[in-house]
Amino acid sequence: MAARGHVQDPNDRRLRPIYDYLDNGNNKMAIQQADKLLKKHKDLHCAKVLKAIGLQRTGKQDEAYALAQEVAALEPTDDNSLQALTILYREMHRPELVTKLYEAAVKKVPNSEEYHSHLFMAYARVGEYKKMQQAGMALYKIVPKNPYYFWSVMSLIMQSISAQDENLSKTMFLPLAERMVEKMVKEDKIEAEAEVELYYMILERLEKYKEALDVVRGKLGEKLTSELQSRENKCMAMYKKLHRWPECNALARRLLLKNSDDWQFYITYFDSVFQLIDESWTPPAEEEHSLEGEVHCSIEQAVNFIEERITEESKSSRPLRGPYLAKLELIRRLRHRGCNDEYKLGDPEELMFQYFKKFGDKPCCFTDLKVFVDLLPPSQYTKFIRQLLDVIPLAAAAENEVALPGDIKALQQHLCVVQLSRLLGIYHAMEKKQKLAVVRELMLRYRHGLEFGKSCLKTELQFSDYYCLLAVHLLLDLWLEGEEAAVWQCLTLLEEGLSHSPSNAQFKLLLIRIYCRLGAFEPVSELYSSLDAKHIQHDTIGYLLTRYAGSLGHYTAASQSCNFALRFFHSNQKDTSEYIIQAYKYGAFEKIPEFIAFRNRLNSSLHFAQVRTERMLLDLLLEANISTSLEESIKSMSLSPEEDDIPWKDLRDNRDLTVLFSWDPKDRDISEEHRKLSLEEETLWLRIRSLTLRLVSGLPTLGHTIQPKNSEKTAENGVSSKIDTIRALLQQLEAAVDSGKKFLEQKIQYPVLGPPPTRMAGFFSNGSCQCQTSLFYLVSDIYELDTNGLDSAEIQERIGNSFKSLVERLTDLFNKCKGDLIEVRDGTLKTHPNLLENLVFFVETISIALWVSSYCDSVLRPFKSNLQKKKKKKKESSVAMPPVFTHFLDYVTELQTLTSNVIDHIKGLEIILTALKLEELSLKDTLLLQEEKKFTKTVQGKVQSSYHHSVQEIGELLKKRLDTIKKLKI
Repeated sequence: MAARGHVQDPNDRRLRPIYDYLDNGNNKMAIQQADKLLKKHKDLHCAKVLKAIGLQRTGKQDEAYALAQEVAALEPTDDNSLQALTILYREMHRPELVTKLYEAAVKKVPNSEEYHSHLFMAYARVGEYKKMQQAGMALYKIVPKNPYYFWSVMSLIMQSISAQDENLSKTMFLPLAERMVEKMVKEDKIEAEAEVELYYMILERLEKYKEALDVVRGKLGEKLTSELQSRENKCMAMYKKLHRWPECNALARRLLLKNSDDWQFYITYFDSVFQLIDESWTPPAEEEHSLEGEVHCSIEQAVNFIEERITEESKSSRPLRGPYLAKLELIRRLRHRGCNDEYKLGDPEELMFQYFKKFGDKPCCFTDLKVFVDLLPPSQYTKFIRQLLDVIPLAAAAENEVALPGDIKALQQHLCVVQLSRLLGIYHAMEKKQKLAVVRELMLRYRHGLEFGKSCLKTELQFSDYYCLLAVHLLLDLWLEGEEAAVWQCLTLLEEGLSHSPSNAQFKLLLIRIYCRLGAFEPVSELYSSLDAKHIQHDTIGYLLTRYAGSLGHYTAASQSCNFALRFFHSNQKDTSEYIIQAYKYGAFEKIPEFIAFRNRLNSSLHFAQVRTERMLLDLLLEANISTSLEESIKSMSLSPEEDDIPWKDLRDNRDLTVLFSWDPKDRDISEEHRKLSLEEETLWLRIRSLTLRLVSGLPTLGHTIQPKNSEKTAENGVSSKIDTIRALLQQLEAAVDSGKKFLEQKIQYPVLGPPPTRMAGFFSNGSCQCQTSLFYLVSDIYELDTNGLDSAEIQERIGNSFKSLVERLTDLFNKCKGDLIEVRDGTLKTHPNLLENLVFFVETISIALWVSSYCDSVLRPFKSNLQKKKKKKKESSVAMPPVFTHFLDYVTELQTLTSNVIDHIKGLEIILTALKLEELSLKDTLLLQEEKKFTKTVQGKVQSSYHHSVQEIGELLKKRLDTIKKLKI
């Protein structure tokens, strides 16, 4: 209804039903309603655009685009049409068309503030910084408001950031931006904090730190109020850049007097003290020490200052951790410098003991002390742990029973000690029997601790969850030492833990890793989706899912997991543009470069490149020459062998490799070296996969040349250049494979919770690599046969030998897939995930073999028909058939037999897996309690079901491939 006193535009009333249908997702009705309206009102542009939106959403993109362009050509200036077109172009992922729309509108209505600002935002979406600067100034001339002026200034800064030439950035864009702001400063027109922030940003980028400091300390600095200590932090940053250590020290000291719990200022305080000592700085006799007041420039002063903070803290009503940790930090720094002044500060062991007494019941106590444990001599570890245990109030019901905590505080203290025991390597040094006893004790404590969390909500974690996690870590140690049953107990305990604490991400992450290590992917999908990964997590932890989905034969799940990740990466482009626009609107200028850096980081993500490549290979594997031809599949993906869209030089490893909690000592934990090696391995494997994909995408481009011997003609057709591309890619693949083999010679072992290794080792060891490379060499030989004709016996012989060796290699690969996937040994289940991975590689290799065979078929078929025509003309009954035809037919027959054998083998595996009676497994292990047995059966059932599912999916795909082989008879 129209509001009282307001005359509603009749067109708004007419369009309302179409908007409603679109909002409710009823696109067909929206199109019908728009058609009705257009019959009566042909010139209602907005109705046309709304119809186009409906068409776009029902998958009729071409019709939608044509309609939109019809309206855009009329250069509309009514708000409804412009807004609707903006929405449509955004859904089409064509933001550049919005700029043209508003450029035309601004020409027709030159004084419209609204259209000018829309034009500015349209440029922001496509990153046209120069045009943004001009649009900002045009806006400011129409409506002289400060924000518009500073939009223009910010656009200059963006030009400087995006400029390839750093010299141009510092000599042209930034000085111009500085002059523009200085003009406003002189005219006293600076109004908002954002404008001061922008001025500071320009000066900092120009490395005019002195001037930036003056701005922050001066009158303009008074506007910096939105963030706590914003002014002080900026001053500190400038003092550091200028190496003005006295000011750094005095400011840090002053801020610590205000708040003695602010850790960043302790670090700055210590840094500056030691810098001043190294420079032998002495305070001036008469004047002030520094701009910021008194300066400490000796170790004695620093020691006294920290002691004073601790004395002050003891008087405060709320206990503060900062001063106590600062004392340990100072001891560590003094030790590092080889000073003997630490005796003045006390013994680290005693200080850590006192710290534990004060803060041991806080979950942060362990992470605080973890940083300083290297101050303890290894000989004191056991004594230190015993000392801590002695002060925890634990009570035992009977003499030989485990002493348990009576409340949550005591439980937290005990948990802290257990975590420290693991960190100090005390558990690692134990014998197998002792470790199992500790596991039993930890699980007893875990179950006892559940009593304290009876009132916890499902979304809250249980207080004793870490006991269960630590027990699992101990069992993982035993598993790595060869104790097969330990891994099943890990899964049992984690599933039990998850039943009590359904929101515990650590339980889920650890279950994901262990199930994947065992080759069972089915339970992982559900676990990962229950983690409810948000936004950037698809990049940081997505590798846990995408690494194993396809390689364990769960093709459908692999497609879904790749889609999840790709949806996030693709929406990142659109979303980041919106963030930038919001930052302009609200004057959060310092965030704009951050958003752009974030977008670039995601575009260069290693995981993004991996998922993109694996997704395309997977699509080809599932569809090419099954539901669609290889050529159509490659065309729909816009793949080209010449193009490489992976930014190899800028690849960023955004994986979070520490997402799983670890209490291991430094020598067993994931190190920087592991990260580097893992990145190198992932990049090598990505290169091999990317080259394989590009080689496959080159097959349809070779085509069959009509005039074989006319080499000039083929060069004109561009086919000879295509084979050159294939040969060049093949050389690159050989080089990548060599690099991969050299890398694997290092025999790197990552920590069990560190980065998962790639599939590269299996790819080389099972023979898939040699098979696939031979297939691509065969393509080159077939092409040669195609151009030289059937006269060359040597080429035919070479092709025949290639066919034979390929069948032998594929048979070898099949032999490496034989064996039981799950076997029962000494009452324990043992899985063989490597056999499953080999099967997956076999399917992939046989698929490539079939795509290459299709190419052979397309080359040989015309030759055969020509021979048959000659035969008819000469009326000879026996024109000798060239040997290449026999070789090819034998090869296809053998491929068919081999694939049938593999399908039979898979059927056999299915029967074995179905018949596997898990109930008969002896769960005689005394470690398992009755309630644990229930979870053990669940776990083993999940693994069995997952293997069954994998084998079924692989079998189904191979059957489809067998049908393709049967069509290959020339």
